[in-house]
Amino acid sequence: MENKIKSIIEEIRPYLNMDGGDIEFIKYEDKYVYVKLSGHCLDCMDQDFTLKNYILSMLQNEIDEIEGIVNVNL
Repeated sequence: MENKIKSIIEEIRPYLNMDGGDIEFIKYEDKYVYVKLSGHCLDCMDQDFTLKNYILSMLQNEIDEIEGIVNVNL
């Protein structure tokens, strides 16, 4: 499961990188994917939209079991 999630995130990264942002997979636990956004994504007003409507949607299209996504600040 984690390898599939990491693979999808690697497909997303270039798009975030184009805008000066980045994403890092942290863990998968209890049907939730934990990621860390960095760069311009930290201050972006569309951060929640990107997480829920873009990244989560892409993950759920490939993996039905995923229920949500959480941005962690480490």
